[in-house]
Amino acid sequence: MNYQGISEHIVNWLKSYLHQSHLKGFVVGISGGIDSALTSTLCAMTGEKVILLNMPIRQTDAEYKRAQEHIEDLKVRFPLVESIEINLSSSFAALESLYPKDVVSNHLAMANTRARLRMTTLYAIAQAHGCLVAGTGNKIEDFGIGFFTKYGDGGVDLSPIADLTKTQVKALSLQLGIVGSILQAQPTDGLWEDGRSDEDQIGATYAELEWAMDFKGDLTLLNPREQEVLTIYKRLNTINKHKMEPIPVCIIPKDLFE
Repeated sequence: MNYQGISEHIVNWLKSYLHQSHLKGFVVGISGGIDSALTSTLCAMTGEKVILLNMPIRQTDAEYKRAQEHIEDLKVRFPLVESIEINLSSSFAALESLYPKDVVSNHLAMANTRARLRMTTLYAIAQAHGCLVAGTGNKIEDFGIGFFTKYGDGGVDLSPIADLTKTQVKALSLQLGIVGSILQAQPTDGLWEDGRSDEDQIGATYAELEWAMDFKGDLTLLNPREQEVLTIYKRLNTINKHKMEPIPVCIIPKDLFE
């Protein structure tokens, strides 16, 4: 893996897209995870303005501290990086007080509401500052199992690391000097108050999912765990197609307009 070549390619791509858009910089939501850390670092390496947003919603202390550590590290390393903290816990509580009880009791619906509230905040800040919202999804999440919130963390202007697997994200992050606490942390989407990891939710590691995404061999030769992982991957890939494909449009036959 050509770490320098890949990072230079992404940085040049970011700069080119930004200049073509005639906007002023990038906004990145910082979760305390490795994907947002790598994305924001690559954005900062462009030498352009970068606004880092920490948007806690009843976050665990560990997630919050990792996010802050990364933010402070980038601000020291790159002069055009700035940060804003907007605690959205009270806004989230206000929504809880307005939603029907059956919605509030649906934990997945409320987890996704957190992501959509953050997306709204990212775009408010980005528009006010003339910036692009940079997505933080990796290849497995965005094109394999659809492990993101539709119109939440999936609502972005551009996706710098969506052609990198989680393993590649970690390897590149190590080369670029991402803070150790983030490199060592278990991957988590930060949408649950109990701090559950991605593996807890998915039932497989990212390394296993990467294997499943590329698998084209003989099913009869798989061991029980490999069969289980492949089943998990195929199920998530199928049920989340609606996130990963363009919104379907009902095309009306021309003769009906006549």
